[in-house]
Amino acid sequence: MHIHNQNIRPRASTTDVVIAWDIGGAHLKAARAEIGRIVDAVQVASPLRLGLTAVAEAFAAAQFRLGPADHHVITMTGELADTFTSRADGVRQIASLAMRALAPAPLSVYAGRAGLVSPEAAADHVEDIASVNWCASASLVARLRGTALFVDIGSTTTDIVPVRGGAVTARGYTDAQRLAAGELVYTGLVRSFLMAVATRAPFAGHWRPLINENFANMADVHRILGTLPEDADQMVTADGREKTVAASQARLARMVGCDAADAEPEQWAALARWFAEMQIRSIVDAAMLVLSSAQLSVHAPVVGAGIGEGVAREVARRLGRDHLPFASLLDVAPEARERASNCAPAAALALLATVALRARQPAGMLDSPESEGH
Repeated sequence: MHIHNQNIRPRASTTDVVIAWDIGGAHLKAARAEIGRIVDAVQVASPLRLGLTAVAEAFAAAQFRLGPADHHVITMTGELADTFTSRADGVRQIASLAMRALAPAPLSVYAGRAGLVSPEAAADHVEDIASVNWCASASLVARLRGTALFVDIGSTTTDIVPVRGGAVTARGYTDAQRLAAGELVYTGLVRSFLMAVATRAPFAGHWRPLINENFANMADVHRILGTLPEDADQMVTADGREKTVAASQARLARMVGCDAADAEPEQWAALARWFAEMQIRSIVDAAMLVLSSAQLSVHAPVVGAGIGEGVAREVARRLGRDHLPFASLLDVAPEARERASNCAPAAALALLATVALRARQPAGMLDSPESEGH
């Protein structure tokens, strides 16, 4: 089933402008929708481990760019940050921060299967709210495409969500459930440390055990290979040094107990390719686990999103499926297309919330039933 884009574009009303915010542990992402069209999106570094001040500053920077809105809506994954004593504490504090940062405009909190709730009610919906940004993206893909495997590869994690017949058919909902089902993979294009991607690597004719230190991450790998999208790496490097190919080679060399001068650049590139390959394999393995129970047609495409959409395209090839860019499903200004894909949950939520606020109906999975197993 294919549901055309115009089905989610509403007529003009008092909620012409909706800004959706995806509050993560490392980044704040936001997307602005005007009468059901994404016109801009932005990502700002906001490491929650440094406290709520970083997020408040990111809100101010993003608001300066995106401007005012008739209504704001938030989703979050940042409640997992060790700044908070528990996920419930994180949900409460993040909702309160957003309420202060976005006042006086109305604010709703996305509670996935429970729809939109007020920030004051967030404490009563912790299990619905915590880390459900994937649900917004998958729900929109289900509405616009009908049947697909949604793969969103971000800086830290990868979401793999089946949708079928216009409904989200994920087996998991919480992080714990999704990890067990293969629908959440803790690997991303930027922040994953290499010791979490592999335990050994082929180098100079031998299998080298890796040093279990945070010497390098996947941003270094993709920088060396020339596959790191511009502005994708907004975090400080593992050693605090510059973001150049030479500096990334030096960080990579430490993973096998060497200095960059101990080998030629081609050898470091080959080592980087190994880590990139191992990351792709972990995503393909998880996708195959998801597909083993998802009952998707062989013709169902992979809808790829996130800063790792290029990796998602390769995952689709290995699965023998067509690849469809997430942004191609949206009504989006051409200049904002890539940013909307990189901020897929925020873009999806802005569109879903626009429809829901007009109709005064829940913006959970809209006309989709709850995920299977719940």
